[in-house]
Amino acid sequence: MKKNMGTIDRVIRVALALLTGVLYLAGAISGVAAIIFGIIAAIFFITGFVGFCPAYVPFKNSTRGKNPPKESTP
Repeated sequence: MKKNMGTIDRVIRVALALLTGVLYLAGAISGVAAIIFGIIAAIFFITGFVGFCPAYVPFKNSTRGKNPPKESTP
């Protein structure tokens, strides 16, 4: 599984997932909206943490840029 998400994309996804969690815990969202937003937040959190978005694959999209940084070896 090759990473296809850049740093900014990942940070935004995780931040939105955390914001959704805070809104739920604060009681700002509830019911069906909380379930829908919770599912989306979970997907955002997982994809942001892993760095791979399956929705990008069919479109051959990547937010990593043309030349992603190489991993250094010790």
